[in-house]
Amino acid sequence: MINSVVVVGHVGQDPEMKYFESGNVKTTLSIAVNRRQKDADKTDWFKIELWGRNAEVAGEYVRKGSLIGIEGRLEFNHWTDSEGNKRINHYVLCDRLQLLGKKQT
Repeated sequence: MINSVVVVGHVGQDPEMKYFESGNVKTTLSIAVNRRQKDADKTDWFKIELWGRNAEVAGEYVRKGSLIGIEGRLEFNHWTDSEGNKRINHYVLCDRLQLLGKKQT
C-alpha cells in the first residue's frame, strides 16, 4: 500500500517552531492550494508537520506567502476530548521540503 502526498502551495502563516529537551525540532505550518471549479476557485488548506533539518530550514527560510513544495505522508491523531467525544485530526508529515519561487527579501 502507498501513503504518499505531494502538496505545492503558499504558506498561510509564519511557521511555528518548537524545541524539545531531546534536541528535536518540530515546525508546523499550513499550505493553501487553489483548486479550480466550474463556478469559482476553491482553496484547500493542508496542515504540515516537519521535523529535524526540514523543520529548521522551514523555520529559518519560510514565511507567510512563501511558495513551497512538500512530499510526505498523511498522518492521523485520534483522541477523546473532555466531553467524551472521539476526535480525529489529520496532517501531512513532511519527508522532503522544497523552497520554490524567488528568494524573498
